[in-house]
Amino acid sequence: MMRSNRTWWLVVALIAVAILVLLGAVAGRQRLSPANNLAPGESESIRARVLEVLEETTIDQGEFSQPYQRLRLLLSGGPLAGHEVEVEHGLLGFTNESRMFQAGDRVLVDHAVTLEGGDVFLVTDFVRTGPLLWLTLLFVAATVALSGRQGLRSLLGMGFSLVVIASFIVPRILAGWNPVLVAIAGSVVMMGASLYLVYGWNRKAHVAVAGLFVTLVLTGLLAFWSVHWTRLSGFGSEEASFLHTAGFQIDTQGLLLAGIIIGTLGALDDIAVGQSSTIFELNNANPALGWRELFAHGMTVGRDHIAAMVNTLFLAYVGASLPLLLLFTVFAEPLGITLNRGIVAEEIVRTLVGSLGLLAGVPLTTALAVLVARHRS
Repeated sequence: MMRSNRTWWLVVALIAVAILVLLGAVAGRQRLSPANNLAPGESESIRARVLEVLEETTIDQGEFSQPYQRLRLLLSGGPLAGHEVEVEHGLLGFTNESRMFQAGDRVLVDHAVTLEGGDVFLVTDFVRTGPLLWLTLLFVAATVALSGRQGLRSLLGMGFSLVVIASFIVPRILAGWNPVLVAIAGSVVMMGASLYLVYGWNRKAHVAVAGLFVTLVLTGLLAFWSVHWTRLSGFGSEEASFLHTAGFQIDTQGLLLAGIIIGTLGALDDIAVGQSSTIFELNNANPALGWRELFAHGMTVGRDHIAAMVNTLFLAYVGASLPLLLLFTVFAEPLGITLNRGIVAEEIVRTLVGSLGLLAGVPLTTALAVLVARHRS
């Protein structure tokens, strides 16, 4: 028992070291990437440390006021590493008390060169590498401690999903591939690898992957029809507009569809595994159950599962759009007009199409599991 505990903590330590190496590589690349000599009009992001708060007050910005600081910084990246500069914070853009800095804070600084050759520095944000790392390590340790080997395999599956997103889905969409086909292919690869890593190579995992694939295709078709029926352009989010103005020729409608598919994937994965596992357990517990009885019992469990998943998906979208809801509440307009705004309609379509995909996933996966389970019997 002692040796087993030591093994698991060794695994946690190895994962932690891997995360440290990855973050170190990313941070190192960020420090080395800026050019040594910026041309006029160019900019770079570098790190710095706040040495002293020289001044702190409140300034008026039109009809409201906000905090203002004058800071002395020690630059730790780029060609000016080791230099001290004074920076004003609060003159450009919006800020509040939560974005005030103290001596010793690590910050990100945008360094730009004007057309006249002068240097301009702007503090943009905190450096959060340390807290993010500790939260990640806490998550890894808790997952492995509570779930053991299955938790470790889940972490490996999550890592594989991140690799697929970073190395396949994002580059292919930026290269101009069809976002819907890329999202479906990437989702099947991600979830297939994750399911087999966690549950092994068995009939339960086979059925879950098959149900996942069929439901994703159906969800993609439903999303395609819904987006075109509601005449959504995909420009409801600022990010899509930024990509367009940055010169990337991306199908924004397809990008919206891909987002719907990937957003549904997490809850759909849970449903596919749950229904597959339920059917096989029922069949093992009572092999005398016929096709109809087995399907009916599986759907009873599926209905309860669906009720929770639909609400979870709705709350996830509402939570992500909470600032938008507050904005429309403050600047009140008739509900009918608000619902027709592209940015609102996109979230409605995401929620409804995702929920319909989950609803379809339950009977499809249940039927596949019944076929495989009864065929074996």
